[in-house]
Amino acid sequence: MHRFTLFVLVFLACVGAAQAQSGPGFGFEYRPVAKVVQGADTLQHAWAGGFNTPQFSAIDLNNDGQNDLFAFDHESSRVYTFLNVAAPGTAAGRRWQYAPEYESIFPTDLQGWALLRDYDCDGRADLFTYVNGGEIRVFRNALVNGRTTFQLTTGQIRFSGSFSGTANLTVGGYNLPAIQDVNGDGKLDIMTYDFISASFIELYLNTSPGTCGGALTFRIATDNWGKLQACHGCASYMFNGQPCFAARPLHTGGHSLLLLDLDGDGDQDVLDGRDNCPELVSLLNQGTAAAPVLTQAGISASFPSAATPVRVPVFPAGYSIDANFDGRPDLVVAPNMLNNIADQVSLRNHVQLFENTAPSGAPAFAYRPAGFLQNDMIDVSEGAAPALGDLDGDGLPDLLIGNHADRVNNVYRATLTYYRNVGTRARPVFRFVTDDYLGLSAKGLEGLKPVLVDLNRDGALDLAYSAWNKSANAIYYILNTAAAGQPVAFNAANAVSLKPQGATITGVLPYARGDMPCFTDVDGDGYVDMLIGTNETREPGMSLRYFRNRASGTLDNAFVLVNNDFGRIRTATGGRPFNLSPTVTDFDGDGQPDLLTADASGVLRFFSNYRAQTGILAERTDVLYNPLTSQYESTQLGRENVSHTALATADLNGDGAPELFIGTQAGGILTYGTRNRTVTAAQPAAAHVLALSIYPNPATASVTIETAKPTRISLLDLSGRVVRTTAVARLRHNVALSGLAPGVYLVRAQGADGAAAVQRLLVQ
Repeated sequence: MHRFTLFVLVFLACVGAAQAQSGPGFGFEYRPVAKVVQGADTLQHAWAGGFNTPQFSAIDLNNDGQNDLFAFDHESSRVYTFLNVAAPGTAAGRRWQYAPEYESIFPTDLQGWALLRDYDCDGRADLFTYVNGGEIRVFRNALVNGRTTFQLTTGQIRFSGSFSGTANLTVGGYNLPAIQDVNGDGKLDIMTYDFISASFIELYLNTSPGTCGGALTFRIATDNWGKLQACHGCASYMFNGQPCFAARPLHTGGHSLLLLDLDGDGDQDVLDGRDNCPELVSLLNQGTAAAPVLTQAGISASFPSAATPVRVPVFPAGYSIDANFDGRPDLVVAPNMLNNIADQVSLRNHVQLFENTAPSGAPAFAYRPAGFLQNDMIDVSEGAAPALGDLDGDGLPDLLIGNHADRVNNVYRATLTYYRNVGTRARPVFRFVTDDYLGLSAKGLEGLKPVLVDLNRDGALDLAYSAWNKSANAIYYILNTAAAGQPVAFNAANAVSLKPQGATITGVLPYARGDMPCFTDVDGDGYVDMLIGTNETREPGMSLRYFRNRASGTLDNAFVLVNNDFGRIRTATGGRPFNLSPTVTDFDGDGQPDLLTADASGVLRFFSNYRAQTGILAERTDVLYNPLTSQYESTQLGRENVSHTALATADLNGDGAPELFIGTQAGGILTYGTRNRTVTAAQPAAAHVLALSIYPNPATASVTIETAKPTRISLLDLSGRVVRTTAVARLRHNVALSGLAPGVYLVRAQGADGAAAVQRLLVQ
């Protein structure tokens, strides 16, 4: 008890310090909020957000002479950055550390592919990337005030040939080119499959004057390198003008190329990955750099060995980086498909590592089953959607994660993954329990987005979830039959779907794939209402819709439409945000709930005290604090319409401030803490008249609340959910606290004249 009292005193002192400090206003900052244990392993990058289709390159981000790591996810257009840091006591003495503060130095409009290569020989990796449907633009890596920046060099690489003038160098919308020195002159060349049929390899040599390739001038050396044609089958090729046996299927739309000297003969060989195929095929150049010779005998679909060949679900791409810090380039392989809509493969644990064990000369690649980085992340395949709440009755918030789907035992379906919190209130630790909580995989759903909320006002958490049932989206709920404070008792067989209200086009619940519900008390009447982020177009309305809980009748008929364009939320260009996800809690500490949204643009939008606003909600988008620049900036969570982001919040470590959890399209979770919370709002004069008094505080079984005038009392958690309320206005209330999880709550007293006061209550 003495230790707890000391904690409270320190907490209050910190509150005072937070109120007194000056500087930037409220915002979020990336923080790994808890340890995560999976089996015998503690995940080193648990909260990095998962991988789907990462493309890897080396770059020295912090100018310390060590190669760090850049990854770009093809599917979601999201950037990742990892620092190469010292790790005393480990075998390599180094380790990768997720460092999102460097992600904002890259252009915000990257898509398709992005590779880092040093074209101007200054020792800093420059950026080559897709643009305009398949052309190439280049950004130069320049140091400005000691920090890496990327400055556009050319918006479109051009090339010369036997024709007069120049033309745009086009690799197409689905090919990943090799940007490497092919002919050994020290200049970066470009090798790619043709953009029309993706059947023939084209070579563009760098003709820049001097010993470096800084001018970025190119000429086409051949449009049929090695006289090879890729045919319709996986690992199928013809040579010297012989025709393929059949036309290529339309789905096979691209290739990924990586050049390596695989046999140590001094010229570049090719690793070729193809869409809709699992193999990374090796093509040995048995000629020279100037006169390549390819034969059927030099082709292998079992690279690097028959015992452990590369096998990636769809469209493998290889990347040559030193992954294990031994100074030798290893091979990392990952899928490179555009999306998983047609393929419907598992995107879990698919980033493969083949370590180079050769001390010199030709590489010798050894398969490492653990993979690379992804094995150290929370990753539920794709479309992660987190929810937090106490499932086991120990007073600590546990973690559920829904997903879009994962292919297991040849079935593509969504599941709930359960991590139990086995730590303490101040030091949370999540331990993996199951990836099929409640056996929901048997229902064959997709796009499962869970919410833990007390729907029937009995003090116990219920489970609601949005999901696609192969024909339409629906919002289901499973009531908890256990008492408040006890381990939850859910029966998946008892799931009930919310019924639409009103006639068609007059207020039917959205039923579009990916609908994201948020249950929160919008109107302050003590009943949870529903905000839904939706792409629905069959019903009139925009991205965020408000359905009020009418507090009568059966629960499945409780929610009725109030506003089909709540907040009038739009993108920066005035458009409709796609895949919008809302969450509500008192983020900034002023005692009033705030609304936070994310959508396919990758931007978080913060609406402070949204209840007090009408019409168009006032937003902030510069909400992410970057410790590298000491400034707030917009988030870059990806920018593709296929990308889904899901938000959840909880006070995970018992410090009175909510943590933010962001589920990503890549199947992982990003976590953020808050900065510069107001903590205690300045009360208007009318509130002082109420003279709100709470004792004891901290409290255990019950608390007494007194005011100078008769008031009604509401007790809210930090998400704005009313957990206790009184119906009659009195000067003194005795409120029972049984069944409430330990933590910080808000006590709101309101008089008949509308005067209100809010104070914090610590429940232990």
